[in-house]
Amino acid sequence: MKPKHLDSKYAEMFKHRSVSEAYVYRPPYPIQTFEILNTLIGKKPGRVLDVGCGTGNIARHLVDFMHHIDAIDFSESMIAVGKSLPNGNHPNIHWIRSSMEEALLIGQYDLITAGASLHWMDWNIVLPKFKGLLSPDGYLAIIDDGNLPTPWEEGLHKIINVYSTNREYRPYHLIDELEHRNLFIKIGEKRTEPIVFQQSIEEYIQSFHARNGFSYDVMGEDSAAGFDSEVRDLLRNYCGEEGVELHITGEVVWGKPA
Repeated sequence: MKPKHLDSKYAEMFKHRSVSEAYVYRPPYPIQTFEILNTLIGKKPGRVLDVGCGTGNIARHLVDFMHHIDAIDFSESMIAVGKSLPNGNHPNIHWIRSSMEEALLIGQYDLITAGASLHWMDWNIVLPKFKGLLSPDGYLAIIDDGNLPTPWEEGLHKIINVYSTNREYRPYHLIDELEHRNLFIKIGEKRTEPIVFQQSIEEYIQSFHARNGFSYDVMGEDSAAGFDSEVRDLLRNYCGEEGVELHITGEVVWGKPA
């Protein structure tokens, strides 16, 4: 059984319009992330399936490397926002609204990319499905983002623990979970160098409303306002007029569905 905090009822939050609209405030992947993905293709033209694509944070940045990208997500509002963003209407991207579990896909892909959305899928269905969709020398690449520790991290975690609507969250590691279930064989991994990302305090606060447990639709007006206010007060002790400065990283783990 998957960890309880990854139940489908929490995944449904990503269909909320408010979550989709806040997604633009989440930190981007460092450009080196896409250079790593490109090396996994080699000299082939590149046919890619980006699963749980959301607003296309991976797909829209791969268009300069790959000649065809199928970007699939179960959230209509995520895809709508993605199409409005830079490269969202690029001819190399084919947007597909469907869950990965139910998607009818044809042909083989040189690379399947999966960001944080893989957490929410039925692994026992999608991993075998990936195996059938990959070319013989293709890889499944699982991409994660993060940032180096911040001075306000401890205080922020305390606020998150009070306001998150996902009360079942427990720390876990996706790759370990997949390997433990004999669903994934890791071949390699690489982390990018940190890059500096700056945004205003208000943009940083909004980025949390694009994350599990902080959808405006579920939190309600009073709780969301309380969360925003406490985070805002916390950050004023650490951030000046320039706003929030994060040192963000990307990690790519690639391998084969078992």
